[in-house]
Formats: sequence, structure tokens, C-alpha cells
Amino acid sequence: QVQLVESGGRLVQAGGSLRLSCLASGRTFSSYAMGWFRQAPGKEREFVAAITWSSSSTFYADSVKGRFTISRINAKNTVYLQMNSLKPEDTAVYSCAARPGRTISTMPYEYNHWGQGTQVTVSS
Repeated sequence: QVQLVESGGRLVQAGGSLRLSCLASGRTFSSYAMGWFRQAPGKEREFVAAITWSSSSTFYADSVKGRFTISRINAKNTVYLQMNSLKPEDTAVYSCAARPGRTISTMPYEYNHWGQGTQVTVSS
């Protein structure tokens, strides 16, 4: 069982940066692929980024490619999302998710552990 707790969300001006963290409990963190998703009010949950257990592969949504970077430190049971050049349309609740196995996915239903999320608000 993996429990996930996100942190780092806050109000930031457009063009600014934030780093989100997701701390996982459990001793098997390194066996999970990890993903970040976001959900804005009135919208569907949206894939943001994902990373394999070994950090050998990452994948990004087109909307954040070149601005966001996902990374992880297995020794710290933590996955990060560095967000640069933030835009008002990045405003959402950001959640991390864990998927057992070595492959990454963009589909929420393929992740079976979720955090409660952290609010990111980007003002114009």
C-alpha cells in the first residue's frame, strides 16, 4: 500500500515558478511509476507528466512540455514537479498518483494510488 501527500501549491503570478512535491509512504515506492495530474473547476482530470520507477523515461502533456519537469528521488520516497513559466490556465488542483510496474501511463484509471491534491493558482 502506498499513501501519497502533495505539497507546494500556492498562489503565484503568471510567469512565475513553483515546485510541487509528493511524499510517498511505504517501502516499495521505487517499484511504482509516478504521475502528476490536474483538475480545474468544471473540467475533467488531465494528465500532466509521468516518470518511470528508474527515472529512465518521462512523458509530458503537450500543454506543459518545455515548461514543467518531473523528477523523483527514490531514496527520499519523493516525486517532484518543477513548474516554470506558469500561466493562468495552469490553475488547478494538482495530484500525484502511483502505478505499479515499470511503464508509465497518461490514463488516470491505470493509477491505483492517489494523493488528495494541492491547489495551484496562477494570477494574470
